[in-house]
Amino acid sequence: MTSLLDTSVLVPALVEVHPNHERAYPWLERAAAGEINVAVSNHSLAETYATMTKLPVRPKIPPGLASRLLRDGTVALTLVPLTAEDYHRTIGRIAELGLAGGMVYDALIACAAEKLDVEALVTFNVSDFRRVWPEGHDRIVAP
Repeated sequence: MTSLLDTSVLVPALVEVHPNHERAYPWLERAAAGEINVAVSNHSLAETYATMTKLPVRPKIPPGLASRLLRDGTVALTLVPLTAEDYHRTIGRIAELGLAGGMVYDALIACAAEKLDVEALVTFNVSDFRRVWPEGHDRIVAP
């Protein structure tokens, strides 16, 4: 089975000085060793880059380094593309749930998890994902 990492796990997995690095990094390490199957939504690549380049860490992570960390760190991961239909369906779904704003980004990641029928969606934001993907509540786990 496959686990899908949320951006909230991917960022600390790639950034050693992040306080959650020790909890997140083993997911990348085990994927690279071929011990587990790990995926990320293509959407998470952009979110991760944006987050890493704005993290309040010293020294700052410059764009070139963020790009390299992201590319090298996700080599062993399966990338899950979302179609225009996936985006429209997801936006309609969160509208029906009465959710607004940035919740759409978590919903897109949940859409990728649902497409892959993952065993686990791994996130540090469990409660947010349970709101956007109530059907998957038992598959949403913290690292």
